[in-house]
Amino acid sequence: MIHLDVTIMGQPYRLACKEEEERALREAAAFLDKKMTAIRDAGKIKGNDRIAVMAALGMAAEFLSAKAPQGPLSDMSMLDVQQKIAAMHKVLDSALTPQEILF
Repeated sequence: MIHLDVTIMGQPYRLACKEEEERALREAAAFLDKKMTAIRDAGKIKGNDRIAVMAALGMAAEFLSAKAPQGPLSDMSMLDVQQKIAAMHKVLDSALTPQEILF
């Protein structure tokens, strides 16, 4: 484990991570700082906790709407994929439930 110092919206944070994760964590912190700073600078939302929640919601929405660049799932968003997987789990659960009685 290594420790690294990052700054998000002017606040310093000391984080621990594996050495091979350092670059990704620094990039994530910089991305979050950019999002939170933009929300703060827009002046419509006050309070760091509210700014953090709005940034997290925006990032979650971006993540869930992201699509793979190519491949069998490239026409689906992450949210679509999650919903398809949940539907498959339901089908599997209903098909396997009667099997539990046999054991």
